[in-house]
Amino acid sequence: MRKEAYLAKPLSGDAVQCRVCEHFCAVRPGEAGKCGVRRNFDGVLYLVVYGQAVAVHVDPIEKKPLFHFMPRADVLSIGTYGCNFRCSFCQNWRMSQTRDFDDQSDRSGQPATPEALVNTCVRNGIPMIAYTYNEPTVFFEYTYDTAKLAHEHDIKNVYVSNGYMSLATLDMIEPYLDGINVDLKAFGETGEEFYRQQCQARLEPVKRNIAHIAQETDIWIEITTLLIPGLNDSAEELRAMAEWLAGVDPEMPWHVTAFHPDYHMLDRPRTSQSALNRAYEIGTQAGLQYVYVGNVMDADRESTYCPACGEKLIQRHWYNVRELWDTRGVCSRCGYSIAGVWS
Repeated sequence: MRKEAYLAKPLSGDAVQCRVCEHFCAVRPGEAGKCGVRRNFDGVLYLVVYGQAVAVHVDPIEKKPLFHFMPRADVLSIGTYGCNFRCSFCQNWRMSQTRDFDDQSDRSGQPATPEALVNTCVRNGIPMIAYTYNEPTVFFEYTYDTAKLAHEHDIKNVYVSNGYMSLATLDMIEPYLDGINVDLKAFGETGEEFYRQQCQARLEPVKRNIAHIAQETDIWIEITTLLIPGLNDSAEELRAMAEWLAGVDPEMPWHVTAFHPDYHMLDRPRTSQSALNRAYEIGTQAGLQYVYVGNVMDADRESTYCPACGEKLIQRHWYNVRELWDTRGVCSRCGYSIAGVWS
């Protein structure tokens, strides 16, 4: 199934500029943008995976990861093919990196219309939908229509994103998007090089979007950084990243997660526990109130503590979550308000 693009600008010669992400691809007839799923047919740009989900699963919200957003709730997670990044270390490349496949004849997935997804949530009492697995920006029309319909049924919507969408896309989805986890993959001068070499993208639009979401919208935002040994895990780079995040919003949770070799990056070791611990300390010292370690078993650094008095408020051990407070969002010991979406 295909759907005409919502954000497109006609160019000469029947070419069309796609305006959903910061690549702003000029797509000629018969060709696709960098994502592989936004194609020009006779001078009209279409999303070719509309209503076609490759993966549909019910997950815990903590898996996204979102730790300050309706803890212990189920979320209907959906994804399609395609991505606007080319990360050499992609952990989900079989869905996202479709351009690596010679046979492109069957890359559509299974039918899952917006109405069907929302009906699934209504029937099963699932309170939210996550657009995840691959980059939701590239299947924007599908996410937008689903999210809008979901809100009509009091169902929340969250993105798990690389943060490379255009401001026009953010403005359009904002009324229907309740939460987002953005990957901040690297930082500073070395981060710019990382984004160019490893992702074929740029850092600055991601920083702009993080600041915009955190400071100018009501969308709840959390950040994830995958620590890749020798590439983005130096103390200097992590300190600069953490200080920048704290300057944007010190209550914005930061997840530092463990890398494992995958896709085209098989020459790097797994992230060590000591590297994760160091990043955790750097984040807290920089002034971030909520720092978490992920992709490893670390109950102490997965749990939520009151930044005012240190009381443990949410105990996590992988996806086993136990709330310890008397009232959600309020420290039981000192009454401090914990930032997040708790109901």
